[in-house]
Amino acid sequence: MSGFSSQGAAQENSLEARYRALTSPDQIAKYHRYLTAEPHPAGSSRNNDLARWVADQWRRQGLEDVAIHEYDVLNSSPREVSLEMVKPKYFRASLREDPYDVDPDTKNPKIDGAYLGYSASGEVTASVVYAHSGNPEDYEYLRAHGIDVRGKIVLVRYSNPYSYRGFKALTAERLGAAAILIYSDPAEDGYKQGIVYPDGPWGPASHIQRGAITYDFIEPGDPLTPGWASVPGAKRIRPDQAVSLPKIMGVPLSWRDAEPLLKNLGGPVAPEAWQGGLPLKYRLGGSRVHVHVKVEMNTSVQPYYVTEARIRGSQSPDEWVILGNHRDAWVFGAVDPSSGTASMLEMTRDLGALLKQGIRPKRTLVFCSWDGEEYALTGSTEWGEQYADELKQKAVAYLNVDEATSGKSFDPDAVGSLAPLIVDVSHTLPAPSGRTLYDEWKVTRQSELHEKKTIADSDLVDTRIGSGSDHTVFLNFLGVPTVGLTFVGPYGVYHSAYDDYYWMNHFGDPGYRYHALMAQLWGELGLRLANAEILPFDFESYGANIHKFISSLDEETHASAEISLAALTQHAHEFQAAGRDLNQKITVAIASGRLDASTASRVNHAIMEVERNWCNPQGIPGRPWWKHSLYGARYTYDHLELPGLTEAAEAGDWNRAAQQAKIIEDELVKNTKLLRDTESELDSAAETTKQ
Repeated sequence: MSGFSSQGAAQENSLEARYRALTSPDQIAKYHRYLTAEPHPAGSSRNNDLARWVADQWRRQGLEDVAIHEYDVLNSSPREVSLEMVKPKYFRASLREDPYDVDPDTKNPKIDGAYLGYSASGEVTASVVYAHSGNPEDYEYLRAHGIDVRGKIVLVRYSNPYSYRGFKALTAERLGAAAILIYSDPAEDGYKQGIVYPDGPWGPASHIQRGAITYDFIEPGDPLTPGWASVPGAKRIRPDQAVSLPKIMGVPLSWRDAEPLLKNLGGPVAPEAWQGGLPLKYRLGGSRVHVHVKVEMNTSVQPYYVTEARIRGSQSPDEWVILGNHRDAWVFGAVDPSSGTASMLEMTRDLGALLKQGIRPKRTLVFCSWDGEEYALTGSTEWGEQYADELKQKAVAYLNVDEATSGKSFDPDAVGSLAPLIVDVSHTLPAPSGRTLYDEWKVTRQSELHEKKTIADSDLVDTRIGSGSDHTVFLNFLGVPTVGLTFVGPYGVYHSAYDDYYWMNHFGDPGYRYHALMAQLWGELGLRLANAEILPFDFESYGANIHKFISSLDEETHASAEISLAALTQHAHEFQAAGRDLNQKITVAIASGRLDASTASRVNHAIMEVERNWCNPQGIPGRPWWKHSLYGARYTYDHLELPGLTEAAEAGDWNRAAQQAKIIEDELVKNTKLLRDTESELDSAAETTKQ
């Protein structure tokens, strides 16, 4: 067990077994039913009530330092949203989802219709252009075929290929479109994928994918307090100064509401790759269909609430392992995020039960229920900005669960130094199939990668981390190493009213067995990090990942033909070698039984410093909030490694690319020295012990 002596590992194994035995799927089901009983978007009274309810649960469970933090942020909710086709015939979109007798929750009158968070308000009548997925290359195709979208309404679809709806909005805004309509095509998440709700997991004709269109890939958090916490009384900029606020109207559509528009579009036939799942010929439009769109949003400063609790550490209370999940949902949020919240409440219930038995971790466990994640990663960002200085000193790692489960396939991500820990812990966990989680995971991961031979453990964890969840402030702004955990499966009702208790109990996780497995996994990872004698980080693994990042960069941009990557590659090799040597020294030091507490503390603080050292105070060029030199995110939310260097290379700006490469080189040198100095610390301690 990495980071533990033989005696420590035996104690930890015993503790984790006791912890696993406490898990109750029935209790998780009760939590889940309460969480999904009503719609609870950020800023709603129900979501605010849930903040207090979570706090009450944690107090009853015996957790310590329970607190509710208030952040006053710009919220966005619909007053009126409408869409009418006025030419060549009349059609009024329902912008609503159908109720079903089999699922009484779908009849809840508090369900909002279609809207996109932070959409601009306005009203326009204009012709419609079909722009495929709404990515820049799609508009290049339209331009090449004589179609200009300026002043027009663009109709685009979700997930083909995947790109965050906010990037679709920004792209349309930059090109002068009057409004953007984003619909769910059955090719992506409907009947072309399989049986639809209420008989199957895929989206029915009326399902609507709500969401925000915030430009949080530029700057997350409250748009009016960029870079500082939106505590009550904080200074605010004007909305027209906020770089993350869209200036374009947006409306999400079901395919049922989009179909009449697509049927009547006219214009050139769209290319084969743009054809979707509806039984019609998709055309580019541009003149025949005219639509009247009206969006009136209520954008006002409202309180969001982050609920926090702790179990204080017995030996190193100022070293924090942080575990978090967001609470706000677009409607009921059975998968996103209530599956994660229910698993978190079970995790804390079981850890609280151990605490009541006198079992306290060595390091402090910090639990957070975030608010406003769906709008701009808001609550976690504000909390991270408020406590930035303290977190940079004390945070060991952040373990994020957004969606605990929409199925059975384990799909974690982690920074390179923590990936091996997930593999180690997966061996200890029994999965619902009767095999270990490790064995189940190997099979599904091999299938995902289309590998015929057995894949290596080093390829199990995805170490290419994008954005779109609450890990962002920790990794990209603060330099705190992160882990993301989820189980996935067929899930076609994302952000719709059908992501509810019925869906989870019939398709997502009947019996709450994978919710229970998540509670066990999440808690065990937390305990492993909290109790290790030496933090179980593997910098040899991290170095190997950095090598892959450099190789991928060169393959995709041919950067080495323009600038030298030799020094960068060499320094990455030296960092990896130092990581390998440090692993060996730590193993020997722990096994000797002569590692004193003072030396262990200094080694652990050096380990905690490594991730911080990847952060450049100037940030990525053009996006200064994003500090991490190895990890970033594209505007699509997709992963982006070596972000400053990669964006410069893709832009063909080789002077900037060389500057960015030098920044990473210097960070590698600094961290390699840190690892070598830590080895020397262990050597000196060993010599002193011998004397």
